[in-house]
Amino acid sequence: MADVLTKEQRSYNMSRIRASKTKPEFRIKKLMELLGMTYQPKNIYGKPDFANRKERIAVFIDGCFWHGCPNHYSTPKQNRSFWKTKISGNKKRDKEVTKHLSGNGWNVVRLWEHDLK
Repeated sequence: MADVLTKEQRSYNMSRIRASKTKPEFRIKKLMELLGMTYQPKNIYGKPDFANRKERIAVFIDGCFWHGCPNHYSTPKQNRSFWKTKISGNKKRDKEVTKHLSGNGWNVVRLWEHDLK
């Protein structure tokens, strides 16, 4: 089945999806700041959503769709091979970032988007 949107419409829709400053991040921003965390810290490998450099804690908020949540992710019916490759690549990168930061003395915390609701 073909996409119901034109290529230009689909491109526009996809361009509006944010990589940062998302609703799940803003839900816990005040709490994290009270805990001494910086929002969107600069120059930390993997670009965590929150971090405390002094305590060496990095927090990532993983979206259920983009990071392949085992409870909520289902592969879209359109363009399945693209999405399987995309999501598996995201998961692989998440593991590599976690391993790199952990290996350099950071405590890495990963929260699912659904945990913040």
